[in-house]
Amino acid sequence: MGSAGTPTWLDKLEEQLNVDVDWMDPEYIKGMPIVPHDQTSNQLWVDIQLGDDSNRELLLETAKELKNDGWLAIYTRMAVLMCKKNINSIRGRVLLQTLPSNAFRFQETLDHARLYDKEFARAGIGRDRYCIKIPSTGPALNAAKVLSSEGIPTLGTALFSLPQAIACSQAGMLYISPYYNGNFITVQEAMAAGEMGCHSATISHTVLNELAKLRYVASEQPGPDVPKPAHVYKDAPPVSDRLRKLLSIDPLAGPDWDGKLASTDVDYLADGGASLQNAIEADAVTKKRLADAMALFTGGQERSRAKIEEVLPLV
Repeated sequence: MGSAGTPTWLDKLEEQLNVDVDWMDPEYIKGMPIVPHDQTSNQLWVDIQLGDDSNRELLLETAKELKNDGWLAIYTRMAVLMCKKNINSIRGRVLLQTLPSNAFRFQETLDHARLYDKEFARAGIGRDRYCIKIPSTGPALNAAKVLSSEGIPTLGTALFSLPQAIACSQAGMLYISPYYNGNFITVQEAMAAGEMGCHSATISHTVLNELAKLRYVASEQPGPDVPKPAHVYKDAPPVSDRLRKLLSIDPLAGPDWDGKLASTDVDYLADGGASLQNAIEADAVTKKRLADAMALFTGGQERSRAKIEEVLPLV
């Protein structure tokens, strides 16, 4: 337990599911009151750590060693080495994402994931301790299918719809990270994930901080205390009465939706992911959120590129 006496909301949530930390600061992760399972990241978090004074010498050394290989080689090695700082402070895997600017390019996504795999091996981090985040687009998930056949673990991200989730399964991915309702922005949402019986919750450091401050009093909670199952999703209990009504509504469905769910009989990866791309285009919410996510993360990518190109003349 992370604290003596009365447990915190964070303590209780860890009893219900696997708490992952969505942050890369090694000092923060070492100081957490619980040991997180996975450490996730994105281009924004990598960029913040890349610019941190604690990584300045490492950046200069890496840039000097790889200056003839281009900015992406430097970026990829730095991202892996920054994750290595956290590997002994977590239970599970560190996660890094392929370039969002190449989310709709098969070969570029495949090449970058393979480069991550190479750098993780160089850093002494095995495939059981990392996972590569792949945007859930037709071309990128076709790359993920190849990676799966090579034994490289992947996670489907930027995932906002059922067709995307099915496509990730068809690609043989280890995980998916669905954002049907956006990110966890409140502690109440995080606790509801435990109540629903989710496998894990990827939580920002700001929400983790708040969860760690709140004392858990069962009588004050709106939902039941659901313990973590021995095997997630096997013999799963029914959804609580409080949340069951959510099964019957879809506030994001468009006015033209016929009520039919996406079928696992559709090969969403065929023809370069054509069926998946058609499904994304037909869903206004998914289309917008995917575009917004890739634009946001590409901004972080480009800021990191600028930092790397700024130090190259110094080495």
